[in-house]
Amino acid sequence: MKKLLALSLALAMALALAACGGGSATTTATPTPTAAANTYELALITDIGTIDDKSFNQGAWEGLVQYAEEHNITHQYYKPTEKSDAEYLNAISLAVEGGAKLIVTPGYLFESSIYEAQTLYPDVKFVLLDGQPHTADYKTYEIKDNVYSIFYAEQQAGFLAGYAAVKDGFTKLGFQGGMAVPAVIRYGYGFVQGAEAAAKEMGLPEGSISIKYNYSGDFAATPENQTRAASWYEDGTEIIFACGGAVGNSVMAAAEAGKDKWVIGVDVDQYAESDTVISSAMKMLGTSVYNAISDFYNGSFPGGQIVTLDIAVDGVGLAMDNAKWRTFSAADYQKLHDAMVADTDGIASSILTNTVGDTDGNGTADEFSDFLVAANLKYVTITEVK
Repeated sequence: MKKLLALSLALAMALALAACGGGSATTTATPTPTAAANTYELALITDIGTIDDKSFNQGAWEGLVQYAEEHNITHQYYKPTEKSDAEYLNAISLAVEGGAKLIVTPGYLFESSIYEAQTLYPDVKFVLLDGQPHTADYKTYEIKDNVYSIFYAEQQAGFLAGYAAVKDGFTKLGFQGGMAVPAVIRYGYGFVQGAEAAAKEMGLPEGSISIKYNYSGDFAATPENQTRAASWYEDGTEIIFACGGAVGNSVMAAAEAGKDKWVIGVDVDQYAESDTVISSAMKMLGTSVYNAISDFYNGSFPGGQIVTLDIAVDGVGLAMDNAKWRTFSAADYQKLHDAMVADTDGIASSILTNTVGDTDGNGTADEFSDFLVAANLKYVTITEVK
């Protein structure tokens, strides 16, 4: 009875917010949702983060909101009560009961729940970012006509960040990743290769660029993550690419406690998070969500497709509007951007991802050592921190 009363109050508050805020509201998913009296055509389900995380959720939500407000379409986001496939599916069900015609799910955590939802709700369209539908045991992969799966060329965004950092004069770099999932790995590998390419282009001595490299194993702001970053800065690291959700907040806190220490943000332009953010390696989340919704309303929803958006279609980029680079200019960025789009001298297509094969001969592919062998670094030296 208490749960039912709480849900009724939550829905009443959502209606009041919608009346005051132009058709947008927020609902926290509950274990057993009941039919909602209000309806919203467009919905987003947050992952374990929040809607104002200055990262993945917020970037996707901003694209949805932009389209909805431009076309006067009701919209809402739902926040699952816990991290589980069951609760993600429950939140999707609540959105469907709330009238959603299209639902955006940001992140690989939704892969299994979308696998179920695409069959349960064939009349609803789903935009799945950074993932493709599969069973929880990873044995069966299937994407139906009501799902559009979008990946991003993170290795290119990471390349831009590493290149810019070295061109800007930094020689002691760091990569602090979160969990070693494919997207984070691609960011890191691209970052290393971008630094290598810039050092070669500048004619720097071999081995003159150093990079400390680590995966924290989480996406959280923790004392451990801050302490690690602080120790790197104290040891001479000048700039860290913080690639792990809230891990970035720990790195920023460490940079703020130092002097002339810098951070490269990730996914969205994180300049407002800290004065130490010099730029950000971005996925154009808002743009891709906006375009997917536009396709839906234009009758050309690309259902059943799995795409990777790269720099050639403005799928990834480097934040320059609020950048604090010391010498790396907008003209420098445009030159690099254009070269990557044109793939001049194979600058874009030659960037290695995490699928480089067993290059070190130990019988296992996709290990960091495989990447280092394949990358054949001359100007960059790596210190892996475990």
